[in-house]
Amino acid sequence: MVGLGPAGAAFLTTEVRALIDGASRTFLRTARHPAADVLSGFVALDRHYEEADTFAEVYAAIVEELVAAATVQAPDPIVYAVPGSPLVAERTVELLRRDDRVDLTVVPGLSFLDLAWERLGIDPLGAGVRLVDAEQFGSVAQDDRGPFLVAQCWSEALLSEIKLSPSYEESHPAEVVLLHHLGLEDEQLARVGWWDLDRTLQPDHLTSLFIPELSPRIELGREMDRLESLVVTLRARCPWDRVQTHGSLMPHLLEESYEVLDVLAELDAAEGEGGDAETAGSLEGHLREELGDLLFQIVIHARLSEEAGHFNLAEVARGVHDKLVQRHPHVFGDGEAATAQDVIANWEESKREEKGRASVTDGIPADLPALLLSTKLQRKALSVGIGDLGPPGGEPDVVQRVSELARRSSDPPAGAADAPESARSTETERLVGEALFELANLSRVLGIDPERALRYRARAFREWVVRREKGETRFPIPEEPTH
Repeated sequence: MVGLGPAGAAFLTTEVRALIDGASRTFLRTARHPAADVLSGFVALDRHYEEADTFAEVYAAIVEELVAAATVQAPDPIVYAVPGSPLVAERTVELLRRDDRVDLTVVPGLSFLDLAWERLGIDPLGAGVRLVDAEQFGSVAQDDRGPFLVAQCWSEALLSEIKLSPSYEESHPAEVVLLHHLGLEDEQLARVGWWDLDRTLQPDHLTSLFIPELSPRIELGREMDRLESLVVTLRARCPWDRVQTHGSLMPHLLEESYEVLDVLAELDAAEGEGGDAETAGSLEGHLREELGDLLFQIVIHARLSEEAGHFNLAEVARGVHDKLVQRHPHVFGDGEAATAQDVIANWEESKREEKGRASVTDGIPADLPALLLSTKLQRKALSVGIGDLGPPGGEPDVVQRVSELARRSSDPPAGAADAPESARSTETERLVGEALFELANLSRVLGIDPERALRYRARAFREWVVRREKGETRFPIPEEPTH
């Protein structure tokens, strides 16, 4: 086995060239190598790449062909030539070394690594560089922060996988180096940003990637432990945190939830059609902060329960994990769900069986905002095949009911905002409830969230009030709801 070097004929050693020229039979793992242009009389093994489904199958087939050829040729040797050095990233040499059917002599060649270190201007030993195959990068990067020289980045898909590796989600380098066709006339040494590493050049089997050392990745388990420990400390040392109860924290939990919803609404608008990417980016930081505030509420409630001897935060996490697994039998079991609607139906059935509920409406908080409660009840009814969402006695007539309410509003004792409670008719209250319920149902049919729509209208009214206070008269109506 000989190495062809990293590029053209100039990198072929004298010994390797003599062995190839003097051999009765020479095989090249691939003729897609610059040095192949000056060789002749060889058998290229590229067809195995086209016939096999995996690289493992390719290498196994190559070994079998080489063993068969060596058996026929014995006692004279055959020559098998591979790109670069047979001692670096060459799977077939590993297989042949373990194969007791043949005797193997390895003749080193110049590796692409030698050119890479020279072009990068680094000593790999001093810098502690780790050599990694591109296809193994995802698993290796979980335990090591580099620096890395990633070899055999032969496709854009591989570079994309490296870029999107979960290990690099929060701490990727600002700049990496693409090394392409080193030693050839079209050599490229491209310093690019992390998010451009898969869209800068067309990679092939002569493309590598250098990734500088990274800062440590934020570990979820460690940070959750720190947050939980902080809550324990606050409960012990802070006068305010020490006196809190589940009940006293309820307003804070509600407030933090709504603040998260506000940011999500703004982010949804910024990410929508015609949105502002820069605004969306800044909102992501705001969302992280608000989610942190909400997470604190969850952690402190879990701590209160642990202090009372009921459960801890780990049990909360385990409980929701196990529940999600159980309610996704189409993912973790033998259940089937071809559509999102199938998933919802299975979910409702699972909840009913798990909790022993007599009705699909069991478990819906009664204190939800009225429009949200109405919409949720309507969706639950539809999930069990109840399609008639109107009141008994006929089809709903929103226009008629609103008209009736408008007529009654002209009667000051019954409709004026400052009328005493005793003057408000029960019948009028019923009509208002029916009209709002029917509007919620129409919103659902139209694919509109009534809570969001009303909040949008109220927000516009707030802006109008502010403008009126300043002496302006224009009523601002935003083009798109943002809350």
